[in-house]
Amino acid sequence: MTDFKIEAIEATIAELKPGMKSVNITFKVMSTGEERTVESRSDSQKHRVLDARVGDSTGTIQMPFWNETIDTLKEGETYTLTNGYVGLFKGNIRLQSGKFGTIEKAGTPIVEINSTIDMSAEEHNRR
Repeated sequence: MTDFKIEAIEATIAELKPGMKSVNITFKVMSTGEERTVESRSDSQKHRVLDARVGDSTGTIQMPFWNETIDTLKEGETYTLTNGYVGLFKGNIRLQSGKFGTIEKAGTPIVEINSTIDMSAEEHNRR
């Protein structure tokens, strides 16, 4: 029997590429947008979503936060995402927590952010 467990990847924001799975990454929440409600295509449930710009010393990226995670999120705080993934939304990469990811407050705050590199700005083609 083959074990299909994916080895976790410790990454920085500048290293993120479309399709990466099982990503562990620490980031600082730089800014948040307006919370909105979206309807799931799979089960027609309504979900809360809030897009945020997150960053580290290597760059920044857009990241959506969902439902009750929004209530624990604070601008300027540093968090660690475990078992996240990198998805595409309208051709731009996004850091995602997904169903299996967890977000916890990090022990050490990130002080320095490289805001000159925006990983979500580059267009990517779906393969």
